[in-house]
Amino acid sequence: MRDWRDDCPAQLRRAAVSVPSNIVEGCARRSTAEYVNFLNIATGSVFEARYLVDVSFRLGYLPEKPHGDLMRRYTHLAKSLIRLIESLDVSER
Repeated sequence: MRDWRDDCPAQLRRAAVSVPSNIVEGCARRSTAEYVNFLNIATGSVFEARYLVDVSFRLGYLPEKPHGDLMRRYTHLAKSLIRLIESLDVSER
């Protein structure tokens, strides 16, 4: 029987890979609106990965130091993507 801990690292990897993949795919789109859509998807993946890192720590599967480092990095990335989305939304108006 599979344990959720078997799936958590794979789910975290998928979320982490989804972030740059969606940014790159959005860059290849023809319109700013399409690009922003992919940036929104990437931001959702950042929050998913951040959540999975936090759950792993709270359940005792991730030590404190990597938890803190990853949480800071994901938080910074989320804020950066949100600022980029906001700047592109403003330029569209």
